[in-house]
Amino acid sequence: MSDSPFSPRAAALRLAAAEAGRYVAASAAAFAVDFIVYAALIRIAGWHYLLAAPAAFALGLATIYLLSVRLVFRERRIPDARVEFVVFAAIGLLGMAVNQAMLYVGVEGLSLSYEGAKLLAAALVFCTNFALRKLLLFTRYRSADER
Repeated sequence: MSDSPFSPRAAALRLAAAEAGRYVAASAAAFAVDFIVYAALIRIAGWHYLLAAPAAFALGLATIYLLSVRLVFRERRIPDARVEFVVFAAIGLLGMAVNQAMLYVGVEGLSLSYEGAKLLAAALVFCTNFALRKLLLFTRYRSADER
């Protein structure tokens, strides 16, 4: 039996889809910051690509956090913004590790351009980060009595 379009489950799915759409837009903005800084540090400032990546990633992380808490997600699991940011950043650091590994494999193993490898890495990191952040940070906390 399928859910009614007005059921709580259907409403939750609509909310998640709307948040995913807003997260795509916010991620695009954060990725633009990340990518432009990354390319500029390599091409203009002469940085090594594996050093430019974390610097650019940090600016993208700050951008996506601000957009996530202000525009993307409606529910907050952790009431203390400092703790929330630490968890958000930890997920970002996991994403950065995946990013670095994918950049290395893309550039050194697959002979992709720095930018091509970055695009490949960004797609994987986007999916991982959204799922973890939604699950761990931006869902309503439910006590055992509510479950």
